[in-house]
Amino acid sequence: MNRDNHVAARQVMVLYTGGTIGMQASENGLAPASGFEARMADQLAGQPALVVPQWQFREISPLIDSANMTPAYWQRLREAVVDAVEVQGCDAVLILHGTDTLAYSAAAMSFQLLGLNAPVVFTGSMLPAGVAESDAWENVNGALQALGKGLSPGVHLYFHGELLQPTRCAKIRSFGRNPFAALNRAQGGETLGELPAALDYRQPKQLANVAVLPLFPGIGAAQLDGLIDSGIQGLVLECFGSGTGPSDNPAFLDSLQRARQQGICVIAITQCHEGGVELDVYEAGSRLRGVGVLSGGGMTREAAFGKLHALLGADLPVDEVRRLVELDMCGELR
Repeated sequence: MNRDNHVAARQVMVLYTGGTIGMQASENGLAPASGFEARMADQLAGQPALVVPQWQFREISPLIDSANMTPAYWQRLREAVVDAVEVQGCDAVLILHGTDTLAYSAAAMSFQLLGLNAPVVFTGSMLPAGVAESDAWENVNGALQALGKGLSPGVHLYFHGELLQPTRCAKIRSFGRNPFAALNRAQGGETLGELPAALDYRQPKQLANVAVLPLFPGIGAAQLDGLIDSGIQGLVLECFGSGTGPSDNPAFLDSLQRARQQGICVIAITQCHEGGVELDVYEAGSRLRGVGVLSGGGMTREAAFGKLHALLGADLPVDEVRRLVELDMCGELR
């Protein structure tokens, strides 16, 4: 992330959603707990040489383990960010979030907050604050310092001294101090020009119904039909390699065609850790394109999922959604 010439944050809103960072022991194991504001203030007071911006704190209720994150919670989080900037007068936001779905939320907020002229940073920790060898204060303090030095407007992910672009990274480890990594995904695609008014961060978003389906050897129309008939509006189809699927299965292709006819937007991404989708390389991919599947290029699962939620939630015409899917909006394709 390039921080050159960006204005240093003066007043940061800290939004606490729960997650490991503030968890405490319960009879059923670690659980989200209130009281993190006082703990954060105490540890900062104990480091007078540490220079961070002024900050204020808001606890989002209910506090959750991020395994329980939902698109409805994203909407409340978007509203909290907008309130912090537009009403409370903050010039930056720090979101404390559990790591399991942090990459999903950060990617989704990248699309939900398009046009926001303030930096928003997500961070969390792999161990709760206060336990031996915890990374909690290291990440909180580091994120605050990064904001104090100045970050570009938009959403960032901070962890263990590194700033990552949320639409190009994922959680790749369930252990250690470096759970997140930038993925070496393909780059390309045209960049969006003027932002459609419906996608501006100030515009409320409706809840959308989006699913993810990974392809596997032997998958048939029945599995796909189950999703189509469940009422989804969008589908992230995790394909093999550069965007291939069971192209010799007429029923499977017919189901994809039916999805297109019903206005369901289907994006193909790759299951591979590196590279991306090029639907026209193989016949098995071009047949998917032929029944209306769109190319997700090098988009990650998290980015494609969050992008569909934002586009469909903006109540845009289906043809406009399909057009915007293949345009880069906030670095997801570049």
